[in-house]
Amino acid sequence: VMGELEGSESPAHRVNLTYDLYVGKYPVTFQEYDRYCDAIEYSSPDDEGWGRGKRPVVNLVWLQVIEYCNWLSEMEGLPAAYHVDGNLLDENGRKTNDLLRVRGYRLPTEAEWEYAAYGGKKSRGYRYSGSDDVDEVGWFEGNSQSMTQEVGRKAPNELGLYDMSGNVWEWCSDWYADDYFGQSPNLNPYNDLIDLERVMRGGSAGLDPTCARVTSRESLEPSAAGNVVGFRVCRTAIK
Repeated sequence: VMGELEGSESPAHRVNLTYDLYVGKYPVTFQEYDRYCDAIEYSSPDDEGWGRGKRPVVNLVWLQVIEYCNWLSEMEGLPAAYHVDGNLLDENGRKTNDLLRVRGYRLPTEAEWEYAAYGGKKSRGYRYSGSDDVDEVGWFEGNSQSMTQEVGRKAPNELGLYDMSGNVWEWCSDWYADDYFGQSPNLNPYNDLIDLERVMRGGSAGLDPTCARVTSRESLEPSAAGNVVGFRVCRTAIK
């Protein structure tokens, strides 16, 4: 069941995902993104003086993030998942909204992200990703000094995924809608209706625990970057 009873997280509704999914164990780090920047001779984003290495990469607009996803696909001999305009691509390079046809690395949809954060089929229904105690699993304003922290230092969730509550907001593939009414079908949902902002999930090191709840949603214009906004990659498991 995706969502909550009120506000931007409503209505709570049952969702079915009919495919398997690979999800990054951690948010993409500066170490990983800097390697990409070196490979393509691209300027590295600012780290706010907090440090690089295993901290989540931040200060990237949405299009920079999908460019990284396409580069990662190329490095592994996979078809690109994104057109330059942000639309998803199938295995033949044609635009699609069918997630089962997208083979390359991409950003999770909202539904995929929430399912993974809850712990998938192993979920125990925790409020945060892996615990009802946010301090066990996430970085937020009360324990982070409002700075991002190295990934993997808190406990993982039921699927072994780290930092899905707090540390950085994570870009998703979907365009943002104010709620789920009419925007989130029950089968493999993906909102490709062009709007002003893209979805972010997970909360951040600079905010209170309310934002780190699994169901919490936020949005940002795709042309904007944030110092506590990063991303995590995923890939449809093609059989």
